Amino acid sequence: MAPRIIITIFSLIILPLHAFTQLPLQVLQPSKSSRKSPTASSSSQPTTTTATKKTTKLYNYHEDLNSAVYRKEHEMKKLNEQHSSTSDPIRMAMGYILEDSNPPMKLAKALRRVYDDPDHESNPNYQPKSEDKLKREEKLLQYGMQDAVMRRGCFVVDVKRRSLSRPGETFARFDDSGMVSGAMISLGADVVFVNVDYQSYGGDISELRSAVKAVKRVSDKAAVVMKDIVVDEIQLGLAKDAGADGILLIASVLGPALPNFLDLATAIGLETIVECHTRNEVQAALDALAQNILVSNYDRIEQRYYPEQAYKLAGMFPGSGG
Repeated sequence: MAPRIIITIFSLIILPLHAFTQLPLQVLQPSKSSRKSPTASSSSQPTTTTATKKTTKLYNYHEDLNSAVYRKEHEMKKLNEQHSSTSDPIRMAMGYILEDSNPPMKLAKALRRVYDDPDHESNPNYQPKSEDKLKREEKLLQYGMQDAVMRRGCFVVDVKRRSLSRPGETFARFDDSGMVSGAMISLGADVVFVNVDYQSYGGDISELRSAVKAVKRVSDKAAVVMKDIVVDEIQLGLAKDAGADGILLIASVLGPALPNFLDLATAIGLETIVECHTRNEVQAALDALAQNILVSNYDRIEQRYYPEQAYKLAGMFPGSGG
């Protein structure tokens, strides 16, 4: 039986969260160390100034993709040591094999908005097709035609405070990604990307758990995706253990290891989105039977935007007519 493949192509739009003025976003409070009152001694002032300069320099450090991957590999080496036991929850999440022959595919359905399709069984008002309608569709297919169906575009929100692609900038300040994710779903978002890498995006794994709970309270159709610089299989276990519906895999980071990550994700019941930018990356993702493919206009290697890139590669996808 041929594998079920759902291909989705979209150019990711990052929405600045501060644009939503009606959301109850709270500014992050300064850390305890920064709230300490300065001492009265004048001799301590130069020390305080030096510490501030060092902190500012560290915060303004512009990390490129190669540096981020190297740092992430070092972090995952330590994480693997912490979760080395076979009874560890993360290891157990990676060890459970999904036996369901018809997985829910919640992320793929949210990306394709099949809930809007009146002829799809996921639609709340779904009615089986009549015999006349089935005959008509069969005849259209014989002549190489089919009914044109237009769906509203998928609304994806990338929840993050900062980004690798915009070094030195802070997009928004908020206390909890869960609060933001729930608010975005309430406004009509279909999928939320929750960033869990603090150095690059300003998030952490605890916020992913919070976002999963918040989204489930608002919608049973919307999906939550863990966004991270994935370099180790244990990160798939983190996403699964946190309850995420899917995880983002970056083709330029994983390279030839991409099929292995896709196989493991499929085995444990975790959906994936493969981020690609070049023609070769898209072809590699298609050859690996990736379920969802995100074509980004941003080249992470060159750190440049190519506004027409997604349109140029659209013809590579099955059924696109390209």
